[in-house]
Amino acid sequence: MAPELSAFEARRRANVASNAKLLKDTAEVAANMRRAAAPAPRPAAATTTPRKRKATEPSPRTRVMPTRQTRQSARLSGADSESNGTPTKLEDIPLELRPRESKRARTAGDLVLSDLQIEGQRYSSTGALANFVQGAQPGVRTFTEDDVKDSSDEQLKTLRKGMDELSLYAGWQPNDIKLTPERIYALTFHPIKEKPIVIAGDKKGTLGFFDGSQQTPDYDDDDEDVRIPLPQIGAFEVHTRTISSIKVPIFDSNSVITSSYDSSIRCLDLQKQVSSQIWQPSDESEDLGITCLDISQEAKDTIIFSTLEGGIGRVDRRSKEKAEIWGLTEQKIGGFSLHPLLPHLVATASLDRTLKIWDMRNIKGKGELRHPSLLGEHHSRLSVSHASWSRGGHLATSSYDDTIKVFDMSGASKWKTGHDISEDEMTPSHTIPHNNQTGRWVTILKPQWQVNPSDGVDKFAIANMNRFVDIYDYNGKQLGQLEGDGITAVPAVAEFHPTHNWVAGGTGSGKLALWM
Repeated sequence: MAPELSAFEARRRANVASNAKLLKDTAEVAANMRRAAAPAPRPAAATTTPRKRKATEPSPRTRVMPTRQTRQSARLSGADSESNGTPTKLEDIPLELRPRESKRARTAGDLVLSDLQIEGQRYSSTGALANFVQGAQPGVRTFTEDDVKDSSDEQLKTLRKGMDELSLYAGWQPNDIKLTPERIYALTFHPIKEKPIVIAGDKKGTLGFFDGSQQTPDYDDDDEDVRIPLPQIGAFEVHTRTISSIKVPIFDSNSVITSSYDSSIRCLDLQKQVSSQIWQPSDESEDLGITCLDISQEAKDTIIFSTLEGGIGRVDRRSKEKAEIWGLTEQKIGGFSLHPLLPHLVATASLDRTLKIWDMRNIKGKGELRHPSLLGEHHSRLSVSHASWSRGGHLATSSYDDTIKVFDMSGASKWKTGHDISEDEMTPSHTIPHNNQTGRWVTILKPQWQVNPSDGVDKFAIANMNRFVDIYDYNGKQLGQLEGDGITAVPAVAEFHPTHNWVAGGTGSGKLALWM
């Protein structure tokens, strides 16, 4: 009887088998490299439909071997040193010791949450990511109490005092509220007014839920041996790649609608505890990469989404038919929004350094050239990360040129079909200096307006690289800078509750900061 393989030897054999397979494919790799070196045709104009990428497994880095006959060791030829030259087969290696796949295909059909739940209350974590971004100064405030006191505008002073009174959630420290296993990319509040319920999505497709009404058990503070239990958190793997956007419609608070880089849109029914597929490309190999979604308040079953390929798509939630996708730009649309009261107006922010406003009432062209009419555009020095529209018609953008820009589009209700936005209207009314250099480890900073503020003041939240969350109003005035002990990473994904002045921020380690 052959001796049982040690874990080290089994893993070594798995690597040998994997490398042997790679070497057999060198001829195909070389052919692909030659084809890639050939000059590519110039991309189509911005009005054409988006290019469709095939969802292929990323190729490991491979050394192309010479075509002439050369000597090879038994190890390189796939032979096992302890089996008299017999090649080690990948199928013979235990499943848990085989090389892991780097990308998972999206999942179709309905998913029952009880089958998807991540067990345990706490996830493994290497701690908060260190902030290596040049220019960031963790803990250094850029808005202080003096700014509140020095305000001569009484209304502005009142708003600032209100924001200053918000305090960090007292139940648990942010480091104890690990909402998702990986970096948070999308976050929202459930619109319920009685208690703060925060929903977040991470880079691996996990959807996490936290109920802020939980109370910490009362223990003797002097007893250091007593461990306070961690908060109850529900986490479910509903997508296979990054969750890029989460929406809970005010008119349908039972539904949690999510989009993902796995090219799918899903709806989680909170009562049935089932996640159903709303839409994905009919071709399973098609890889669009959905970057953002929004839902019309008027056409409540219409979902609009953007793609990595620079397209905007529209799908009906009821019919789940093939989406109509318009190619609006040759580069990624990182974020967009619908005007809350005029949902035919779409503002897109793109890697091509532009903010563009489109009118979906006026669809021009035929076939692949079909697209909404472009009403106006604004060019930035560097890429624009997001465009967010308030109820009052103000548009906020964030850009890698280290600015937040606020545009006054309050007269949009008077625009007729095909209206050309004037140069003055496409010029920002307020430009706010703001460090947006997130680097590799921090999720991109995006301004997010409060949907329906109970105090009647349009305001938005955006994270600060010094580990705060900044609050601004529609006039570009800063209302507050939220902080608290225990925040050890940038709360990069910041969001207001739809009506209450509650603010949540998600970090690169999947943890939550909550102000109430």
